[in-house]
Amino acid sequence: MDVNLAQRMQFSSKWIESDKFYRKYPTCSLSLTSKLKAKQKLPVLVSAHFQSKRNKNGHKSVSLKAFCSYKHSASVLESGSSSASSDESLILKNKSQEVGPCINGRCIYLVGMMGSGKTTVGKILSQVLGYSFCDCDSLVEQEVDGTSVAEIFKLYGEGFFRNKETEALKKLSMMHRLVVSTGGGAVIRPINWKYMHKGISVWLDVPLEALAQRIAAVGTNSRPLLHHESGDEYTKALRRLSTLLEERGEYYANANARVSLENIAAKLGYRDVSSITPTAIAIEALEQIENFLEEEEGIACNENVA
Repeated sequence: MDVNLAQRMQFSSKWIESDKFYRKYPTCSLSLTSKLKAKQKLPVLVSAHFQSKRNKNGHKSVSLKAFCSYKHSASVLESGSSSASSDESLILKNKSQEVGPCINGRCIYLVGMMGSGKTTVGKILSQVLGYSFCDCDSLVEQEVDGTSVAEIFKLYGEGFFRNKETEALKKLSMMHRLVVSTGGGAVIRPINWKYMHKGISVWLDVPLEALAQRIAAVGTNSRPLLHHESGDEYTKALRRLSTLLEERGEYYANANARVSLENIAAKLGYRDVSSITPTAIAIEALEQIENFLEEEEGIACNENVA
């Protein structure tokens, strides 16, 4: 394959209609089953990377590996068969192998509102990167003899909790190869950003309505900042979350990378963010980390020079 063509195809994970794939890359082939070939407007999720090497004459050759998935009417990722097929897990693995070395052992701090999925996504990222996972709230609870966050707020007040949270982040900032799920309010203290910016911070940006639905589904008892609101669970959560986002939105924007679930839904053709899987969010997180490393730090994660 031509080296320049392979480099132009050096996208990470993107949706492209199958008929446009052939027009855009006429010298390439996409192997699909007869069932899939009949769908000329089939949206195909392509994740690609190439490995380059030089022969004894100094000429560079490129081997491109591409993994594709297609979307059916129920907005569920399904895989075509043959060598060009894959699923989200394989795409995530591929992206982690590309971006992981560029992170160079730095901790990843996930920030965002309560209910944004920091713990779920954090565990996926830690597993695929070979990192350890740490929940900052759990560290604080351990420091206070196993007392839950809700009880800490009730017994000692929010200020006490925030001090313990800062102490935990200070300790974590001296470590490596961790994915850290932070508390929703960790962003409001500048000192916490000092510690988190020793690693890479990622904001999981979830629409308020989706957050309220998630929290209402499991109840607000474990959310001390929601206790004093009136109304049903959803209304109570939405009202308080709206206030919190007004207070914290500018702080979340300090993160090195932003993962917008609305943007993911638009790319995948979903009507709402509830259809997005945690794995898809993890893929987007790695892509946004890659963008940060390339744009802000000049590190090209997909450069493979022999």
